[in-house]
Amino acid sequence: AFDPFLSSSSSFSPTSPSPRCGLSAVCPSDRFAVHIRSGAANIVGPKICFDGKTIMSHVLNNVGPGLNVVVADGEDGVVVKHGYLDMQDGKDILDYLKSIKPGLIVLVASFGDVTKKMTPEMREIFVGMGSTLIRSVKQRDSWVFAGRAGTEIKSLFEKVSEPKTNIYEGWPEIVEVGGCFPRSPAATG
Repeated sequence: AFDPFLSSSSSFSPTSPSPRCGLSAVCPSDRFAVHIRSGAANIVGPKICFDGKTIMSHVLNNVGPGLNVVVADGEDGVVVKHGYLDMQDGKDILDYLKSIKPGLIVLVASFGDVTKKMTPEMREIFVGMGSTLIRSVKQRDSWVFAGRAGTEIKSLFEKVSEPKTNIYEGWPEIVEVGGCFPRSPAATG
């Protein structure tokens, strides 16, 4: 006989997916779990989690001063490249940003001052990825962003520190964004 009290459709069943990247809910299949946290001052490194995997962090020893960037395929979520752009020397940053192909997902976390070598052209590249705050990022601000290259669609995944949060000897506290970032529509043709 069927006993409805023994048959459980609980959300705690072993086959239920778990939330990824520390989010409170599971993302639908047409979205990637994303959590981006900036560094604090020049002491605590940033962390970028994408599709359930920490790609960059202080613990992984692959973050650095400047802009920490993860670039991923917008359809299948494969990480194309990641690394940090040293905003103190400014070498090759513009070429790196220009090389990001349209449709790729770009995740960015600041660590330390990112404005020293930030040019208006670099800022406009981020605007072209959906940033609405990059033009207002000032010296020592913390900034996190997730967008898509070549779309100019306003990203909902962006935050910059508030001046009143500069609690670490003139450095702001950590800022972070997280949620379910949309996959690219499958290429047709």
